[in-house]
Amino acid sequence: MAKVKTRFYCQSCGVESAKWVGKCPSCNEWNTFVEEVVTKPESNKKTTTGLSTKHGPIILADVEAQEQSRVISPDNELNRVLGGGIVPGSLVLIGGEPGIGKSTLMLQIAIQLQGTKIAYVSGEESEQQIKMRADRIGIKNQDCYLMTETSTDKILKYFNKIKPELCIIDSIQTLRSPYIESTAGSVSQIRECAGEFQRYAKESNIPVFLIGHITKDGNIAGPKILEHIVDTVLQFEGDRHHTYRLLRTIKNRFGSASEIGIYEMQQDGLRQVSNPSELLITQNKNHLSGISIAATMEGLRPLLIETQALVSKAVYGTPQRSTTGFDLRRLHMLLAVLEKRCGFRLGDKDIFINIAGGLKVEDPSIDLSIIASLLSSLEDVAIPSNHCFAGEVGLSGEVRTIARIDQRILEAEKLGFEKIYISANTKGITQSKFNIELEEITTVEELFRSLF
Repeated sequence: MAKVKTRFYCQSCGVESAKWVGKCPSCNEWNTFVEEVVTKPESNKKTTTGLSTKHGPIILADVEAQEQSRVISPDNELNRVLGGGIVPGSLVLIGGEPGIGKSTLMLQIAIQLQGTKIAYVSGEESEQQIKMRADRIGIKNQDCYLMTETSTDKILKYFNKIKPELCIIDSIQTLRSPYIESTAGSVSQIRECAGEFQRYAKESNIPVFLIGHITKDGNIAGPKILEHIVDTVLQFEGDRHHTYRLLRTIKNRFGSASEIGIYEMQQDGLRQVSNPSELLITQNKNHLSGISIAATMEGLRPLLIETQALVSKAVYGTPQRSTTGFDLRRLHMLLAVLEKRCGFRLGDKDIFINIAGGLKVEDPSIDLSIIASLLSSLEDVAIPSNHCFAGEVGLSGEVRTIARIDQRILEAEKLGFEKIYISANTKGITQSKFNIELEEITTVEELFRSLF
């Protein structure tokens, strides 16, 4: 019997140490080392070999460039975030909060791919639970094979037997390799299991999807090397109190890392949202004050979102500042600009900001829309519903130009808006190119004079 050995691993970066240390010498994080039991039997030596190659080193100029073939899934939002479809032999990691819909999304994709042999491995649920979810989705697929197994050795044997064309693992934290003595979900187990599926994907040219848990900080649980091993990292985000979900690309070796896909959670599964701007904008038929429309970008995708503001007199003496979906510190900066540059006295006012639809926006181009909503609520004058805004506000009160302004203007024009407020310093944008009216302004004061 092999002698049991223990090692200490950093939970942040996965570096190994023979003894416990307080500060990781690799990533400089504190109190991240945990002790794990590690046994290295003779059979483990067979798995340490790298990927098989048919030839030795070759000159880079002699390598023939080939077009990467992709499997186009019925889910257009997934195709978008993957860069155009599923790449054969790729390893994709999907992370997200508990109950956000990761398993539902992957099961939905598995049963929608008709004519493709799918292997769905679950280490968290029974066959009956997965069958109940599949019945709610309401799609039948005779080529979807289901496994409830946590041993990677058995899983890979089943794969070699049924020879699937797409594999889904739910989740990587529940799997256990027989070559590592530590418990499932530990740093060494996650690293070893991910390495085994990486070798399987590359050698068999079969795409593998891994579902991953996240920590309370929002990071994918396990060593950081897990995100380096995989080809693509997708983050499934959303607010539980709202129905919208965002599938965001964090890393992609086969396409852009700035794409998002938008879904709506329904009783029968996740529905693709092809035109999210129409759903995120409420129909303001009563012309209420404090509401304006911002033209923003989520990755490479233009969105029109509704920004809401409420300005009222502070009753309890100490003014409140509250934001939902917007950075509170940036709100404080915008309020200081309004007081210093425009003369509005907001120090004794309660101010509340809300981004409709449960979105969290970090794009500074919505500054102009936030200020328009604040001024509209302060003056109690409604902004015309066919006007929208796109601009960043600087500390001196100037309206700065933003990136991809042409895409934002085209999105506003497509949705029927008649006027968009942009920076006067924008280059290469002329009125003749668009059917929507371009209102160019240089300062926040000009915005106030133009609106009110």
